[in-house]
Amino acid sequence: MKKAVFLDRDGVINEVLTNRVKFVNKPKDFYFLPRVPEAIKKLNKYFDYIFVVTNQGGVGLGYMKESKLQKIHEHMMKELKKDGAIIHEVVYCPHKPKSGCDCRKPNSKLIVDLGEKYNIDLSKSYMVGDTDTDIIAGKRAGTKGVFLGERDPLADAIFPDLISAANWIIEDAQGVTYKSYKKG
Repeated sequence: MKKAVFLDRDGVINEVLTNRVKFVNKPKDFYFLPRVPEAIKKLNKYFDYIFVVTNQGGVGLGYMKESKLQKIHEHMMKELKKDGAIIHEVVYCPHKPKSGCDCRKPNSKLIVDLGEKYNIDLSKSYMVGDTDTDIIAGKRAGTKGVFLGERDPLADAIFPDLISAANWIIEDAQGVTYKSYKKG
């Protein structure tokens, strides 16, 4: 079986709610967070797949058409590829928040479906996110949870950014003890 890293998008890969951009509704609003291409490229060397799993309620709320969201994801993947970083697939929930769908995180359907499609051992895989819904979705699917931010009691590890998390994920996947920024 294969191993994968599942990444949330907004706040993990790209800026959101910053001085430069509030929400990403067009490719020109998409700004990578520092060292993200480098982190993904590093993860590519040790994992079979890197996926993006994201809630995009703006589609369901009518702020953006699904075709525009797909253009944003194509732009993200193309820009990453220029740096040698590969995202194998992007999946998203387009439904409104609180719509009750199975695919919106904290539900694990998107992760589980990718696991089945690509023959992934979810117990040897990781979900990286910046909200508790990301961590809960990963845990429900059977992955380890890595939180980017200050504190999350459900996370297996906590880091300030994706590059720091990537180093820990690689070490952890290889069974090496590595100092985490986990806070209780």
